Amino acid sequence: MPMWWALSLSACLGGNGTMIGASANVVVCGMAEKMGKPISFKRFMLYGMPLMIESVIICHAYIWLRYYMLKI
Repeated sequence: MPMWWALSLSACLGGNGTMIGASANVVVCGMAEKMGKPISFKRFMLYGMPLMIESVIICHAYIWLRYYMLKI
């Protein structure tokens, strides 16, 4: 069970680090460009990567606590 959770969470959250990693990111960057506020790939990664890493670490801690420490 923990492997399925890890796969699911990493597939969902892993794409948030780059502009082309998730379809929602592509849509938002396209909308921003149409509105005259383009977002560069580098600038997106500057904000996206730390947030993606933080969310993956939180999920890792949850899986570790839930399946390996608490044994509920």
